[in-house]
Amino acid sequence: MQYEPIKDLLGKFFSGPLFLRKFLYTCLDLILLRTWHIKKALGRLKNKLPADATVLDAGSGLGQYSWRMCRLNKNWKIRGVDINESQVSDCNTFFRRAGMSARVSFSQADLALYIEPDTYNFILCVDVMEHIKEDDAVFSNFYKSLKNDGLLLISTPSDKGGSDVHDDTKSFIDEHVRNGYGIEEIKNKLARAGFRETETKYTYGKPGNISWLLTMKLPVRMLNVSYFFFILLPFYYLVFFPVSMIFSFFDLCLRHKTGTGLLVIARK
Repeated sequence: MQYEPIKDLLGKFFSGPLFLRKFLYTCLDLILLRTWHIKKALGRLKNKLPADATVLDAGSGLGQYSWRMCRLNKNWKIRGVDINESQVSDCNTFFRRAGMSARVSFSQADLALYIEPDTYNFILCVDVMEHIKEDDAVFSNFYKSLKNDGLLLISTPSDKGGSDVHDDTKSFIDEHVRNGYGIEEIKNKLARAGFRETETKYTYGKPGNISWLLTMKLPVRMLNVSYFFFILLPFYYLVFFPVSMIFSFFDLCLRHKTGTGLLVIARK
């Protein structure tokens, strides 16, 4: 399945009036379980960061996490970086029109090459590392770009069925270059990059996988058949969204012994 063309289409469709882009961000916050876990983690971490923290949204995509973080703390200065030029342009346009361009900006860059030494207090990287083959280079760049005592938060698929891989099956998302990380694998990679403290936990346990099936896998499959299904999506979510909310709530609240997602916090 192709995910990036759908993101591009969403970005273009919701690039008009400000309320449309804000509506998109609200929908993504509600529908995507990963945003629930990121929101909870940000709530824990925000008090550990300086009041005027400099933040990198690494792989900023449609800009929903930059939008959340700039509202979480009005003194944070946020830089979004993404390899997709059209999404970078759309984000810059929206945040400029929203009057936030003085403290939120976006630029095109390859994370395997992007370094700003000793610049950031916090780096957020959500569902990006599974798309990048040169992950060791990216982790090293993150370490070099963080200030001392800076924090890194990563959300990525695990090797316990992440990317909907089971046995020898292919990843559900064609753009993924790896199916997921093992806990010890990603800890070792971050340690080699220089990080001294790493905390990990599984996300997308059994409840989360049901939520993901309803809110992501089935809709993406439909849209890969035909974009005509965009017309039907509101009716689809009207039926299945309340059910998925229940499963997302349990996934957020429970501690999972295993899961298809990983949430990783590392300190420089």
